[in-house]
Order: sequence, then C-alpha cells, then structure tokens
Amino acid sequence: MTTGTPATHVDERPTAVFRIWPRSVRSVTRARHLLAQHLDVWGLPHLSESAELVISELVTNAVNHARSPRGHLIGTRFERLESGGVRIEVHDASERKPELREASADAEFGRGLALVDALTNGQWGVSIREGPGKMVWAVCTNDEKIGTPQ
Repeated sequence: MTTGTPATHVDERPTAVFRIWPRSVRSVTRARHLLAQHLDVWGLPHLSESAELVISELVTNAVNHARSPRGHLIGTRFERLESGGVRIEVHDASERKPELREASADAEFGRGLALVDALTNGQWGVSIREGPGKMVWAVCTNDEKIGTPQ
C-alpha cells in the first residue's frame, strides 16, 4: 500500500509557439497550417476558420508590404489564452505600420485589415518591438463566428 498525495494532471502542452519564416508567399500557407495544428491541440478547433483567415492576412501583409530589409525574416507567435481564445502575432523588420482603411467597391486589394478588424471585433493592433520593426497582433475569441451578424 502506498500513501501520499494524489496525482494531479499537469498540462504539458506549450501555451505559446514562436516560428521564424522566410519572407515568401509559401510562408502564408505554412503559418496557417501551424496555427490550425495548435488550435486543435489546444482544444480550440472552433476558432480555426476565423484565426486562419487572420493569420493569412497578417502574414500576407508582412510578405507583400513590410518592405523589410533584405534577408530579414518574419516571425509568428500564437498564444492560447486562458479566456479560451488565441492571440496571433506577426513580427517583421519594417517600421511601416499597416493602416485600416476603407477600400472602394471596385478595388482588388485593401480589404485585409478590415477583415481582421471584423473577425476580431476590433481586438488587433500594432506594437513597436525591441530592435527593428513592429509586431501586428490580433485576438480571436469564441465571440467571432464567420457569417454571423454581431
């Protein structure tokens, strides 16, 4: 017979993941897949549709618009929040900040941040980071559902 304290369950899954990507369009798909995998592991698959669109838009912006110095990479960080959501960050070496603007009805581009704003209920922003560049962040929670009026 053994005595002692009962075993407790310790969740050893990481609550945050950071990855470095080349400044390439392939990185968009790879970052999206990595996020989807972690949402499944974290028990948040219901956030996949919204969160994958958000990460796609943010990494695409970093690849296409960041104007980072040659050779600089893009970083992504995903963090499972205690509230049941996920924080998504995209780091790049450009000082140029993205701006939310209204695209004209016939514009082919320019709707990405409006989509991010809608999918996150305005929970996104830009932060200066140590060293060169910035971090664009967004939070997806259980409140967002694609196609559901707010």
